[in-house]
Amino acid sequence: MDKETAHFEFGHISVLLNETIEMLNIRPEGIYVDGTLGGGGHSFEILKRLNSKGRLIGIDQDEAAIQAASKRLKEFEDMVTIVRSNYVNMKEVLKEQKIDKVDGILLDLGVSSYQLDTLERGFSYKEDAPLDMRMDTRMDITARDIVNGYSEYDLYRIIRDYGEDKFAKNIAKHILRVRTESPIETTGQLTEVIKAAIPAKLRVNGHPAKKTFQAIRIELNKELEVLSNSLEDMTGLLNDGGRLCIITFHSLEDRIVKSFFKNKENPCTCPPSFPVCVCGKKPFGIVKTKKAILPSEEEILCNKRSKSAKLRVFERRL
Repeated sequence: MDKETAHFEFGHISVLLNETIEMLNIRPEGIYVDGTLGGGGHSFEILKRLNSKGRLIGIDQDEAAIQAASKRLKEFEDMVTIVRSNYVNMKEVLKEQKIDKVDGILLDLGVSSYQLDTLERGFSYKEDAPLDMRMDTRMDITARDIVNGYSEYDLYRIIRDYGEDKFAKNIAKHILRVRTESPIETTGQLTEVIKAAIPAKLRVNGHPAKKTFQAIRIELNKELEVLSNSLEDMTGLLNDGGRLCIITFHSLEDRIVKSFFKNKENPCTCPPSFPVCVCGKKPFGIVKTKKAILPSEEEILCNKRSKSAKLRVFERRL
């Protein structure tokens, strides 16, 4: 796929765009970080609202995203710095840019439309392609290694925990049986194995392979670990009044974000019966979204992939 196509594909869908920009509460001279740059859709809207003193740091581990976003944000090149890295390294990335604190951070988690639609990346269960699923193509291990190398128990565990699939045990068993004869090399082969593991009359709620593909992708890219390991750093990087906006796409990510934000707002560990706090743990800020912000019906109609999106926002208070 050429860069023109990559730019268009990457650029055309930004989930909860207006809601996120509004919640970031952008100051024209502020410093902002887009930790999952993608095609630069959210970043473009942030940059439009900054003046010449403002600055944006865009981070993404996907080379195709870096290329597409660099092109899309070209008119703002004096105000934007794009870095190929994982957002878990945000603190180091900002240190290299001599930035101590920022006014807002955005994460738009999950797999991008571009990654799903670029067949050779192996994220999609709808077409036949090599089993890859790497968000960072510099990684040595691919989805193929997990499918053919993990024990039956480990496959069962990740499909159960990360895919939340009640047929996890059966799917793991089928994968093992098939790969004993010959390795499972493609997304199409894996999809057929999964279909065989789930009785046709019990297939409900979308494609039968969806949950297993999600589970393998999360395991391969360490998505939940990266998120859990980044939240403390990110809240610590915020200026007073700075906001952290996170868009999640499944319950596991959302649970991590929700409980972290809640704990930062009320870290007190004293028993409810204590008249005053003696643990000394002070609130770090406030949760701006008592309930997650969801996409409108109109947005879901235009972009069905936005259906499971949830936006949560935390504001730092010194």
